[in-house]
Amino acid sequence: MNKDMADNNKKSNSSSLSLGEGRGEALITGAEALMRSLEHQGVRTIFGYPGGSIMPVFDALYDHRMNLNHILVRHEQGATHAAQGFARVSGEVGVCLVTSGPGATNTITGIADAMIDSTPMVVIAGQVGTNFLGTDAFQEVDLVGITQPITKWSYQIRRAEDVAWAVARAFYIAKSGRPGPVVLDFAKNAQVDKTGYVPTKVDYIRSYLPVPEMDPEAIQRAADMINGAERPLVLVGQGVELGNAQRELRAFIEKAGMPAGCTLLGLSALPTDHPLNKGMLGMHGNLGPNINTNKCDVLIAVGMRFDDRVTGKLATYATQAKVIHFDIDPAEIDKNVKADIAVLGDCKETLAAVTELLKPAAHEEWLESFLPYEQMEEEKVIRPELHPAGSALSMGEVVRAVSEATGHEAILVTDVGQNQMMSARYFKYSKERSIVTSGGLGTMGFGLPAAIGATFGRPDRTVCVFMGDGGLQMNLQELGTIMEQKAPVKMILLNNNFLGNVRQWQAMFFNRRYSFTPMMNPDYMKIASAYDIPARRVLARQDLKKAIDEMVAADGPFLLEACVVEEGNVLPMTPPGGSVNQMLLEC
Repeated sequence: MNKDMADNNKKSNSSSLSLGEGRGEALITGAEALMRSLEHQGVRTIFGYPGGSIMPVFDALYDHRMNLNHILVRHEQGATHAAQGFARVSGEVGVCLVTSGPGATNTITGIADAMIDSTPMVVIAGQVGTNFLGTDAFQEVDLVGITQPITKWSYQIRRAEDVAWAVARAFYIAKSGRPGPVVLDFAKNAQVDKTGYVPTKVDYIRSYLPVPEMDPEAIQRAADMINGAERPLVLVGQGVELGNAQRELRAFIEKAGMPAGCTLLGLSALPTDHPLNKGMLGMHGNLGPNINTNKCDVLIAVGMRFDDRVTGKLATYATQAKVIHFDIDPAEIDKNVKADIAVLGDCKETLAAVTELLKPAAHEEWLESFLPYEQMEEEKVIRPELHPAGSALSMGEVVRAVSEATGHEAILVTDVGQNQMMSARYFKYSKERSIVTSGGLGTMGFGLPAAIGATFGRPDRTVCVFMGDGGLQMNLQELGTIMEQKAPVKMILLNNNFLGNVRQWQAMFFNRRYSFTPMMNPDYMKIASAYDIPARRVLARQDLKKAIDEMVAADGPFLLEACVVEEGNVLPMTPPGGSVNQMLLEC
């Protein structure tokens, strides 16, 4: 793809040299061309942080403030996670604007996170002038070289006349096919030099095929295999949400009466209360869909990549089943689990095509086989978590209480760790695009800035972010962004004074040797007060509902610190290296 893009670049360069002068148009700076290009792409929100090498762009932005709302974050990593949160809930491309050197390298974690979780994002970073490249100039870093392995495309803009071309391609690549991050490294001379400007649109790049052509034979074979199945099981991934195929998914499983389990990122693709939704897949997922993965006769994966946290031990994963894999990315086929039938293409189209060929079915006996596992999990895990015997609050009961207080209609944002698994398990989903979490990279510090971005992506919805005391402190400075923007983030801190997930593993597999996992925490009420954010600390169960009601009713941000049991565990759990049908219900 890069070679063809370079060829296209040459074509663009040869034609753009005459822009402006040849047509008598007014010349503008490359920075101004960037502003117009962003507006042409429909961008309305940017998350960023200024600096020396991007200053001409921020100067141009000053005159575009009515159309381009720039959110000043407190750290460039926060900008990337905010852009991710914005993109995940809105379906649009998230945009970041940062300077060179440390400003650019501070975005690396967010770029890698967006790549593995297929989040459309464009990061625009300043760079030293082309005459300084390779001289170790002040705040020079090879951003293209650093980010090529973790982006869909990384490109250095060296001339002002290339700006419109580069921006148009960046947005097309970021949002087309399997979405992902793109980096534009913007040399300072290209920002200040003059050029003509022509609005540019890209919907094709030679040799880049974002959506594979649907194969009618594969469609027919998939339908035949499903029609002949006695125990089909559908695995729902985030690809359903990315492809806006939620309705097609429901029609697909309902016509054939097939139970479904959802990956962490795919949880809100199917309403929690849908009768065919059997819960979450994976290491801390629900018992039924995990165990029955190794009992089904046809396993149907839709827009998911067979992550190791879902499959457990690959050698024993669904070895009895025929596998049908729906995906838009050919690279995912046979990567981890070999597919008997690969259905490539946009799942909004492929699901509909297969559904049309399905015979109505019920699979009542197969569906009933999930009930004993649901009852077992309810008795041994869920009920004790939601109604703990002790006086200390549990994470699960706090999560469920918040979900109920928002009518199960809020957007759930999580950080990473026990808070992530507990909130994913006990929150309920009734609307699409309702979970924002760091799945593949597992980035602590993701939650707070991602929640900020989500409030801008969907200002019409309530955004609740659950964090642990460890993850909150990794990007605590973004409370300043919340203060300045009055972003209505409902922050729930599940404080157990531990790095809880690591502590759980230490308890289960390292003889309770708690090596550097206990946390000495600050007074979060004082911190919230310093940022002028209303806050409340809850230690007793009888105070929980009132505090949650106060948080939900607050017109703006609110921090609720729930002091939960210190050594609580997330269960069920597939032990590391174990099979999906070996889940632990106690430890």
